[in-house]
Amino acid sequence: MLSVQHELHGQKPLEGKVLMAIFAHPDDEGTVAPILAKYSREGAQIHLVTVTDGRYGSNEFNNHMEGDTLVAIRREELKCSAAILGAKLRHLDYHDQLRAAEGYDGHIPQARGIIKDLNAIIEEVKPDVLITWGPDGWSNHMDHRLVGASVTQVYLSKNWEKPMSLYFCGVPSDLIENPEERMLHGLERKYLTTKVAFTDEDLDKAYLSHKCHKSQINPETTKEDLKKNWYKNSMFIYLRKFEGPKETSDTVFD
Repeated sequence: MLSVQHELHGQKPLEGKVLMAIFAHPDDEGTVAPILAKYSREGAQIHLVTVTDGRYGSNEFNNHMEGDTLVAIRREELKCSAAILGAKLRHLDYHDQLRAAEGYDGHIPQARGIIKDLNAIIEEVKPDVLITWGPDGWSNHMDHRLVGASVTQVYLSKNWEKPMSLYFCGVPSDLIENPEERMLHGLERKYLTTKVAFTDEDLDKAYLSHKCHKSQINPETTKEDLKKNWYKNSMFIYLRKFEGPKETSDTVFD
């Protein structure tokens, strides 16, 4: 009945809801692109925050380019992707690898700056939902892991006036054939308790957004390749919801 009422009044079921996806690099949004398209289609306001400039995204498809020229290219590619997914884009300008090679004085201002900037953005937008990387960082990438940890720190740092839910995207362990890869970034399904279905229409949008990132991808990649490699031929995105404690305790043993 609810969906019929929404349709009769020209409304979409998620109007008024706000989702914010926060990732490290231009093209990382592809991890959850189908459900960004899905929720945008259903009326939610989608915000995409990308933290780093992508300057080290060197590969055979961009002639192993690095530096400011690649930064400019990837910024435009990200704008293209966000527009297709229906997301409002906030692209921060942190250095790829967050100046880790420069030691404490190079890296720590970057790490602390990310937390401060994300705190300000979340305070401004007041999303209902945050989606980011979990401890595995999807691929164990240092930028992925630090961005996910920074989002989590902001989430945990205070009692937010508007309630928010925090989700980490993940891959079920049973979908990863290689035992080492399974250990490095797989998650048991019992932890991935949110399983969001998407449609062919949403996959089409995800594919088009993927194709925006011309400097990063094989131009011969097909939609079926994307579905097989990224979504393991499923039509679901798997997420782990952060669940805080519900009561206090005086022991670490249950």
